[in-house]
Amino acid sequence: MTFAHPLDAVAGVVLALLFLAFASWSARRTRASALAYSDLAFLEGVAGRSPWGAILAGAWALAIVAGGVALARPTIAATMAVHDAAVVLCVDTSGSMASTDVAPTRSDAARSAATTFVDGVPSGTRIGVVAFSTDAIPLGPLVDDRAAAEDAVSRIPPPNGGTAIGDALAAAAQLLPPGGRRAIVLVTDGVNNHGRDPLEVAQQIGAEGIAIFTVGIGTNDSGELIPGTGEAAEIDEDALRAIADAGHGTYARVADAGALRERLAALADATVRERRRIDLAFPFAIAAVTIAVAAAAGGLALGRFP
Repeated sequence: MTFAHPLDAVAGVVLALLFLAFASWSARRTRASALAYSDLAFLEGVAGRSPWGAILAGAWALAIVAGGVALARPTIAATMAVHDAAVVLCVDTSGSMASTDVAPTRSDAARSAATTFVDGVPSGTRIGVVAFSTDAIPLGPLVDDRAAAEDAVSRIPPPNGGTAIGDALAAAAQLLPPGGRRAIVLVTDGVNNHGRDPLEVAQQIGAEGIAIFTVGIGTNDSGELIPGTGEAAEIDEDALRAIADAGHGTYARVADAGALRERLAALADATVRERRRIDLAFPFAIAAVTIAVAAAAGGLALGRFP
């Protein structure tokens, strides 16, 4: 918790302590005055050990502290779900996605995990899907209908061609609205070899407030070759980390289908949350007034006053 005017909170605590000191002094003075009476029954009635005086004094002190905290304008940082968020899932469909180091293939694992992602996104979130290889292809507009989003996932094409990560990011950004919580989730197994520079595109997207989360699928140094070529099927992890950093997101690498599903399931929730500062001044003010009113009512009922 942070305070815009911390001295007001300190002042509230100091005033509460002074009030408690005064209340204690006043109670001792009352008891001392009662000793002047010879009527024992009256003395017991005045100077009895009822806890109500201390309870009321504590309530008034608490009200003073709450009022001081309210004036200090406290805030806390919290991660909250955004109900009008939009997210685009970019799925690599380049030739290397036919590799079998992730069973049954990287492509099949990615398609299954994409369905898990769609199912895990909170209701009301608009979802888009972009498939990319040599070119980036949006598979429909943003939709908040799960069935429509799952239909887009079902139309992800089979593996073929190169890897145009920069074009995929640009196509995803074009689908997203101009404001609100917006995110891109990029799932890829390769090294960019076509189209626009992905880091430059990511920097532009990040500057617009769009978050980018990257997931690398596959195993480096496994000896796996891209089907139909003599090229090793590897992941440019440094580039994916840089892309995620530019988009103020995170990067993760997964080496099996289960881990990919778990990662996308987690991102389904994380991508539609954002960190906000919550102003607590009003709740503390309400608490101060409520406690003060209760203490005043209790004091009147018991014939005691602050």
